[in-house]
Amino acid sequence: MNDILDRLAETLEARKSADPQSSYVAKLYAKGLDAILKKVGEEATETVIAAKGGDKDQLVYEMADLWFHSLVLLASQGLHPDDVLNELARREGLSGIEEKASRGEK
Repeated sequence: MNDILDRLAETLEARKSADPQSSYVAKLYAKGLDAILKKVGEEATETVIAAKGGDKDQLVYEMADLWFHSLVLLASQGLHPDDVLNELARREGLSGIEEKASRGEK
């Protein structure tokens, strides 16, 4: 899985200097953070709708869109998928209750 994420992260970085007329991702970057956030929100909503609909193929499709746009968001903020994977590794073995408590959440 890391290979796919690494290749995608490289592509997303390269798109930062691409012509917005030639690349969907470059166009998102050019529109700015609000456009990227809006797209992540749209994809999250579509993922929820797909899950409620019970069509597993549609759920996978929408989840792929959500992950993709989330990776665009990370790249726009100078982050790499490894940053999220490292956080998940840090949490591995912790109960959700313990992890939230470590952040002061109830």
